[in-house]
Amino acid sequence: MRNIYLMKDLARLSGHSVHTLKYYLKLGIIREIGRSPDTNFRFFDDSTVDALGKIRDLRLKKVPLKEIKNLLIWEGGR
Repeated sequence: MRNIYLMKDLARLSGHSVHTLKYYLKLGIIREIGRSPDTNFRFFDDSTVDALGKIRDLRLKKVPLKEIKNLLIWEGGR
């Protein structure tokens, strides 16, 4: 059974701001796994938490976001 997170939970777990997460969504670096039909809130899972950890590590190494996106797509088919 996988864990499901809302945007605010993902921000808390990953250490990224909600603003940054929305930017990553806009760029296609991360993806939501679904939305609530009632509230339209985005849902994420553990794979997104893992991806955000990798993104943080790569950003600390000064890897550009475009390259990170390509790495994540190649690695996991995002």
